[in-house]
Amino acid sequence: MDDFDDVLERVAAKAAGSERIQAPVTADVLIDAEERLGFRLHPLLAALYQRVGNGGFGPVDSLLSLTPAPRSDDEWTVVEGYLDRIPPADADTWWSWPKGVVPILDWGCAMVAGVDCLSEDGTVLLFEPNAIRDQDLSGAWFMDACSLAEWLEVWLSGTGWYEEEAVGEGFDMQVWADAASRL
Repeated sequence: MDDFDDVLERVAAKAAGSERIQAPVTADVLIDAEERLGFRLHPLLAALYQRVGNGGFGPVDSLLSLTPAPRSDDEWTVVEGYLDRIPPADADTWWSWPKGVVPILDWGCAMVAGVDCLSEDGTVLLFEPNAIRDQDLSGAWFMDACSLAEWLEVWLSGTGWYEEEAVGEGFDMQVWADAASRL
């Protein structure tokens, strides 16, 4: 048993009510996804995909699938979403996505939640492109939660900024301090 068992059980219980939830992925699917990404997923994120489901749960029942899943209406998946956001090494572009940050939820209007798989706690970030100034992406990355476990707890408690009761209360997330060094 790991430190995530309690939160995984509660997430699974709440996710069971989602009509969009996909069957969990196998160990082989997870290994293939991590090989394609070039790094390991945060352990809690990996456990969510293996023990709860391959997307279709979480905030607004919209956690992205790790890889394409039957019955999935996702336009993109975690793996494809990440790989599409990393420019080739020889690309001449100001646009880049932080290495190790995988997209996990498409909020719409180009806003994306991501998990920093290179951080110990799996920091959850919000990419908000309306905050881009003068081709500087660092101001468009916000801290949604210090850890994936915390982010899930907020969803479980129904107190997230995206909840109907919270909409319009203001946007008070802090800019991700590591953005400039990771872009």
